[in-house]
Amino acid sequence: MKIAKSTSQPKAQAALQIVYPNAAGLDIGASEIMVAIPPDREGVTVRGFGTYTPDLAALADWLSEAGVTHVAMESTGVYWIPIFELLEESGFEVIVVNARHIKHPPGRKSDVMDCQWIQQLHAHGMLRGSFRPEAEMCILRAYLRHRDNLLEDRAKHIQYMEKALLQMNLQLGQVLSDLTGETGLAILHAIVKGEHNPLILARMRHGNCKHSPEDLIKALTGHYRKEHLFVLKQALEMFESFSQRLRECDQEIERLLEEMKPELPDDFPPLPPDPKPNSHSKNAPSYDARALLYPLVGVDLMAIPGMNEILLQKILSEVGLDMSRFPTDKHFCSWLGLAPHNAISGGRILYSHTLKNHNRAGQCFRLAARAVSRGNTVYSEFYRHIRARSGAKEANVATAHKIARTFYFMLKRGQPFLAPDLQTYLQVQREKDIRRLQARAIKFGFRLQPAEVS
Repeated sequence: MKIAKSTSQPKAQAALQIVYPNAAGLDIGASEIMVAIPPDREGVTVRGFGTYTPDLAALADWLSEAGVTHVAMESTGVYWIPIFELLEESGFEVIVVNARHIKHPPGRKSDVMDCQWIQQLHAHGMLRGSFRPEAEMCILRAYLRHRDNLLEDRAKHIQYMEKALLQMNLQLGQVLSDLTGETGLAILHAIVKGEHNPLILARMRHGNCKHSPEDLIKALTGHYRKEHLFVLKQALEMFESFSQRLRECDQEIERLLEEMKPELPDDFPPLPPDPKPNSHSKNAPSYDARALLYPLVGVDLMAIPGMNEILLQKILSEVGLDMSRFPTDKHFCSWLGLAPHNAISGGRILYSHTLKNHNRAGQCFRLAARAVSRGNTVYSEFYRHIRARSGAKEANVATAHKIARTFYFMLKRGQPFLAPDLQTYLQVQREKDIRRLQARAIKFGFRLQPAEVS
C-alpha cells in the first residue's frame, strides 16, 4: 500500500514593509518636474511643476503640506542640483538615485509612471542614494572642477600657439621644453609686437635654458605670415586671459580654505617638514594648499608617495572628510572603482575585473600610482612587481588600491604616514620568490641548491 506523500502548503510571502511612509519620488527634466507623493494622501498625488525658482518653492510647500519627510529623485546632468539644495535647506531627507539602478518594469514608460515607481521603491527602502560629500566640500569641489576646466581651456590655446609657430616654421618646440616658460613667453610677446629678428629674439634667452643662443637663432628663423601672426596673437591673449582667471580662482579657493579652518587646540602638532621639497608642477595652485589642508584633516596626507597638492585637494573635495560613511577600506576602494567586481553564477566566478566608472577620486589615485611607479619606495617596487607579473594596467590599479587604503586609514584614524622599510620589503619579496621557485622545481622533479659565491 502506497503512502501518500505529505505536500506542504506554500508559505505566503511576506508583504514588503513600508520603511518610509512619507516618501515622495521626483522625476526631473529640463523644463518639468513630476512629483509623486504617497497614494493614501488626500487629493491629487501626482503633480507636475516647472523648473523656475518660484515653481521649486511651490513644490517644496506642497510636499510639506502633504507631510512628506523623505524625497528620492532621479535625474541626469545637473538639473537636480537646484531642487536638491532647496529641499535639503527646507529640512527634507533627500537622496539622488542613479538612473541605472532603477529597473522600471516593462510596459509603457512615462514621466508620471517614473515618479510613481521611484516613490514606491523609496517607500519600501529599496533605493540607495548617490554619494555626496559635506556641504563645504561640495563648494570646494565646484571651485576645483571649474579650475580643471580653466586648465583644459588654457591648454587648448597653448596648442594653437604651437600650431601657428610651426606653420611659420619657428621650431621653438625643439629648443624650449616649455613654450609658456619665461623664455618662451618673452619671445612670443616680442613676436606679436612685431619683432622678427632672430638675433634680437635669441637675446631673450633665460640663463637656465639648456640650448645655446645659436640654436635659438636657427629655431627663430622662419617665414612670418600675417594670418599666422594674427592667430598667434589671439591665442596668446586667450592664454593670458585664462591664466588671470586661474589666479582669481586660486584666490577664491584660498579664501574658502581659510574660512573652513577649524579652531585648533593648543597641543595640535605643527606641520611637519615638506616630504617632497623638490617636486613641483606648472599647474600647481598659487597658494600653499598643504598648509591650508593640514588643519582640516589633522594629518599630512602629502607624505603619501605619489600624492601632490593638486591630487590631494581634488580627492578631499570628492570624498569629504568623514570616512565613517565608508564602513571599511574595502567599501572605500569599491566606491572608487579600484576593487575587482566578481560575477558569480552557480557558485563559480565567471570573471573578475574592475568595472568601468568615472569616479574622479579614483582617477586621482590612478595618477598617483603612475607617478609613484618611477620612484624608489615600497609602492614603486610593488608597482614594478605587479607589472612584471600582470602588466602595466593591472599594476596601476593595484598600486592605486594600495595608496587609497593608506589614504583611508590615515584620514579615518588620524595617524601620520609611516614609510615602510624598503629593504625589509625587498627581503620579504625575495623569500617569496625563492619559495615559489622551489615549489616549481619540486613539481618537475628537481631540487634547488644555493650557489656558492666565491
